[in-house]
Amino acid sequence: MADTLLLRALKGQPKNLNLSSKNLNQVPKAIGRLSCVTNFQLKNNKLRDLPREISGLVKLTVLNLGNNCFEELPEHLATLHSLEKLHLFGNQIKSIDAKILGDLRNLTFLNLNNNQIKTVPSAINRLVSLQYLSLDGNQLTSLPSEMCALSKLTEFHAAGNQLTSLPLEIGFLVKLSRLHIQKNKIKELPEGLGKLIHLEIVDVAANEIRIFPTEMHKLPLKELYSEENPLLDALPVHSIQEEEILTLKEISARYIMKELKDRRKMVKYGDKVFYEENPAWSYMRRAIRHYPNIRDMLAQASKCALCGSSFLNTWLECVRFVDGHKDLKLSNSPGRIPVRALLCSYKCFNTPGHEFYGIAFP
Repeated sequence: MADTLLLRALKGQPKNLNLSSKNLNQVPKAIGRLSCVTNFQLKNNKLRDLPREISGLVKLTVLNLGNNCFEELPEHLATLHSLEKLHLFGNQIKSIDAKILGDLRNLTFLNLNNNQIKTVPSAINRLVSLQYLSLDGNQLTSLPSEMCALSKLTEFHAAGNQLTSLPLEIGFLVKLSRLHIQKNKIKELPEGLGKLIHLEIVDVAANEIRIFPTEMHKLPLKELYSEENPLLDALPVHSIQEEEILTLKEISARYIMKELKDRRKMVKYGDKVFYEENPAWSYMRRAIRHYPNIRDMLAQASKCALCGSSFLNTWLECVRFVDGHKDLKLSNSPGRIPVRALLCSYKCFNTPGHEFYGIAFP
């Protein structure tokens, strides 16, 4: 039947070719003569491989191989350099060949849902045009940091896996607008999530998340799904504050960062107040140039959510509760969202009038 359909197609030189649900075990070799085809549908068959002649489809931009019997990426996919959309959902793929991926540089859409994939190769970063990536229903336990080099990615799906975390470098996915990672085992979202200034939809339902990153409430979110997570709640408990003991490294770092921040200092002469350049600021600026390791270390500093002072280590982790509808302007209503806040000291925490709560761990 497929051969008959191809013979008919050869006469018409079609752009769209549909051989879905034809019970095919293999694609007829005559396919290589249809160089005019741009959209090829082969879903719902019994295919395990593609013939070498598929490379004759030099104009092919859309290929649907969903619901077949592939156990790996077909070797001859690498010859389809014009390919933009690739569907491989519902197969038995266990691994992704990095070499084949590297040759699909025009790919903008990749659907690998419902396979048996355990790892994503670092070569995923070679899909420089990729905008949509879906890996739902696989066996992933982690994602490579190289994935965060996909600067054009706008939508990412990895629901129903066994992920325990996301790459710390996720903040480099600067165009990401939709993130769907529900039904995993993620305990904590990286702080880099707060850098995704185009993020509008986040689904983290059915994970193990207790608190959201510090900048989460500043994102332009429209929808947030967080049900079935053990989120923190505002329940009063008795606690004892331990005496603050800062390391010499922490004290020195805080002093340097304060002096670098205060370029001008206030000087009072009689009843008049003047501002002049802080001599310590000039000295620190000159001196720190000779210590790149210290400069890099200070660049990783955090700021106190209350007083704005810089510090190296998380001295006091707190939480503030934001209203999903009122504060985040979400179209759905997830209720109160616990957002992490970092304070520099108990002195700040004990300042009256703020909305931060200490976190009690069981």
